[in-house]
Amino acid sequence: MSKAKLAFRETAAPTVALVTSLSTLICCTLPAVMITLGMGAALSSLTSNVPQLIWLSERKPLVFGGSFILLCLAWWVRYLTRNMPCPADPAQAKACARLRALGGWVLYIGFGVWAVGAFSAFVLPKLLA
Repeated sequence: MSKAKLAFRETAAPTVALVTSLSTLICCTLPAVMITLGMGAALSSLTSNVPQLIWLSERKPLVFGGSFILLCLAWWVRYLTRNMPCPADPAQAKACARLRALGGWVLYIGFGVWAVGAFSAFVLPKLLA
């Protein structure tokens, strides 16, 4: 198995999950942080230049639900492949083990990012109101 195929197999699903969980930060946490820091004018300029942020913010449940489903799918793929054998070549076996660990950390970071975004989008506004 080539190194590129091995890297894709071990890190593709966690990376997709991380990218989707980062979208939750962009849609919901970024505007809240900017307003909290007194950067309302910068947020206004940002939303006028990137109007898709408004669309994402209006559809928070869809964004969070979709990203959570992708995180769960990535976890499921990782769970199913946890006992897949690594290549017999010692160098590739070491790379396989390292990529498995990296994929796990990426997945954990994705869940953490998602949790921060969910807290700032759904819980924090209710606490501050």
